[in-house]
Amino acid sequence: MKKSIFLGTVAAATLTAGMGMADTLADVKARGELNCGVNTGLVGFAAPDANGNWTGFDVDVCKAVAAAVLGDPAKVKYVPTTGQTRFTALASGEVDVLARNSTWTFSRDTDLKLDFAGVNYYDGQGFMVSKDLGVTSAKELDGATVCIQTGTTTELNLADYFKANNMTYTPVNIDSNAEGEQQYMAGACDAYTTDASGLAATRAAFADPENHIILPEIISKEPLGPAVRHGDSNWGDIVRWTLYALIAAEEYGITSKNIEELAKSSQNPEVQRLLGTTDDLGAMIGLDKEWARRAIAASGNYGEIFAANIGEQTPIGLARGLNAQWTQGGLMYAMPFR
Repeated sequence: MKKSIFLGTVAAATLTAGMGMADTLADVKARGELNCGVNTGLVGFAAPDANGNWTGFDVDVCKAVAAAVLGDPAKVKYVPTTGQTRFTALASGEVDVLARNSTWTFSRDTDLKLDFAGVNYYDGQGFMVSKDLGVTSAKELDGATVCIQTGTTTELNLADYFKANNMTYTPVNIDSNAEGEQQYMAGACDAYTTDASGLAATRAAFADPENHIILPEIISKEPLGPAVRHGDSNWGDIVRWTLYALIAAEEYGITSKNIEELAKSSQNPEVQRLLGTTDDLGAMIGLDKEWARRAIAASGNYGEIFAANIGEQTPIGLARGLNAQWTQGGLMYAMPFR
């Protein structure tokens, strides 16, 4: 009941906000800055350094949109949001886009009146425990205390999983990943549950990551992606096709290093349209011909962004898996630029 009230409150705020915010593109251009909702701090996805400079997988989505719309990936104001505040921040107009490891679900798409621009990470919920607990499977967690972020899909997933396996648990509610990390490390809970990518990012920040294991069970589907408000389909198109531009660039071998050369020399019609050397796709969404070229150049193509922030050569060490290109056995698939 509590969750449905929260959903309804945000939905009402969205409808109210939508009445006066039908042209987000114009608002962003007039402001000269993109307001991008991100995590309060999740290494590899969105986290500020000691100087307040934000980096991460989701941050690079913000940069790509800013580059496409404003011509400069640095023109972003990063707005930290928690699991409970993120959708209100978007609905109220505090942020123009939410790029914060958020799961695309039925209720969020419909009741919250959000539009998800696509999926930039296919994930699933998992569990992390200390090796000292002596547990090797989530099915051994009967009676455990579990740290869990409120206002997230993980709450219902956790309840469903334990009920299906005739197990009990005691939730330890937290508001942010930072609080979850603190509580888990302090021994306030036996296990920490969230998206498996988030667990890997959290573990990578530990002083002793080797002493903590992510259990093999993945108990849900968590398609994560950037979201915008209902009621401004053109802005939704801009965010959606910016994400697709990053994915398509990897498929066609366009990188941050060769993009200018390919813009001059490629004979592939799809590449020519994507980079604005033929046709004018940008005019259809209120942008110029080179919007996608700038988006890709900002931080690289999807594969470059993945590798730099969360890939196997980083402390987080995530394999591409489902997030590989469709031509490589994964689910990443950009719609055609034509």
